[in-house]
Amino acid sequence: MTRSHLLVACCASVLLGGCRVAPPYVAPSAPIPAANTPADAYKEIDGWKTAQPSAETLRGKWWEIFGDGQLNALEEQVNVANQDLKAAEARFRQARAMIRLNRASEFPTISVAPGIASLRNSNRRPYAGANQTATGDFVLPFDFSYEVDLWGRIRGSVAASRQEAQATAADVESVRLSIHAEVAFDYFEMRSADDQKRLLDRIVQSYREALTLTTNRFEEGAAPKSDVAQAKTQLDSALVADTDIAVQRAQYEHAIGVLTGQAPSALSVPEAAPNRPPPAIPAGLPSQLLERRPDIAAAERRVAEANEQIGIARAAFYPALVLGATAGLEGHSITSWLTWPSRFWAVGPAMAETLFDAGRRRAASESAVANYDAAVAAYRQAVLTAFQQVEDNLVVLRVLEREAGQQQEATASARESLELATNRYREGADPYLQVLSAQTIALANERNDLDILRRRLDASVLLIKALGGGWTTASLPKAADLR
Repeated sequence: MTRSHLLVACCASVLLGGCRVAPPYVAPSAPIPAANTPADAYKEIDGWKTAQPSAETLRGKWWEIFGDGQLNALEEQVNVANQDLKAAEARFRQARAMIRLNRASEFPTISVAPGIASLRNSNRRPYAGANQTATGDFVLPFDFSYEVDLWGRIRGSVAASRQEAQATAADVESVRLSIHAEVAFDYFEMRSADDQKRLLDRIVQSYREALTLTTNRFEEGAAPKSDVAQAKTQLDSALVADTDIAVQRAQYEHAIGVLTGQAPSALSVPEAAPNRPPPAIPAGLPSQLLERRPDIAAAERRVAEANEQIGIARAAFYPALVLGATAGLEGHSITSWLTWPSRFWAVGPAMAETLFDAGRRRAASESAVANYDAAVAAYRQAVLTAFQQVEDNLVVLRVLEREAGQQQEATASARESLELATNRYREGADPYLQVLSAQTIALANERNDLDILRRRLDASVLLIKALGGGWTTASLPKAADLR
């Protein structure tokens, strides 16, 4: 075997024998419900409720389950115009570019640095001859450099950048989910303000009629003037509340405008039909929550990235092998520059190892391990937070559903009480103070009725957000597709 064949065989064995020093990645365990509780149950105030898988699973456009065309139209504008979402998508493109940046280290680097110079040596330099003349130096060198990835440092960098890109893709979906949920939340708050406005308009009209009644009775001598003053005070208070609700509505409308990428004053949402009770939200199984939350997926991918960083830090303890070569043409004049006798070349491997760095590499390794531990803790905290958010909103929806029925009965009783008090006052059987008390109680109950409906709709949106919307980990870009 010739020397060149032996050199090629050695290089091939080195290239094929490279190994990775990163620890094998195992996804961290998630803090799911304890072993003594059903694995397919969510906790509620009355105990554990078994989660029933439903055919009505949440889809991508989850807001359509509310059946509101205006809401659907607003949500469609988010993907096109929201600036926070565009910023998140730009960060994902940046993360993908980092994959290509790290992959470039898997290939050799070839560079060229041609140069032309006129040289004259000093007559007074040591051992100078009698005649020192100027000469030319024409160089056309090509440099070749390739680091053999013996310990997986480069492969680890590529893998880490891919995992960061996956995490960033999940971040994009987290931002998208949050913005869509915020639009729906603000929309139902705005619609609740419309409901309050309709109620207060009706109450104002009712109080005007009551003021007319007290004025007529006063003019007939059947009631004191204090009744008129009390009725007018009640009417003026209702007018103030009726006017003030416009501020709240405008603020939510402006918020929706910004979320949909518009100037606050550019969006005008007309009033619509009253809010309806929220639809049933299929919660699914708790075990599925880990696959349906983009923030949990992002946290898990960053754990995998931190694991690769440990391997990169460990690789610094081992020597680096670089294959280098230089070839080109060099001549003393332009006429002799590009000729075959002017060729030169040099080739050979070089190995570098740090013998002393005052603990720098050990500190970097310990930092990588600590970063991994922090990523694991962040992942588990994200899981706990997700379960808390689901549990909170399940309880809210269940309690408010029961409370809504109780409030409807209270509202019906308050309306009946107001009607009886008004009739008795009209007949002179009761003072106007009874009417005022009944009006106040009836208004408070009716407004509370609308407020409970608002809270139910808000909790439905927050539950959908806590469940990850219609997203699953299957939507993440595959690592093999990220290049």
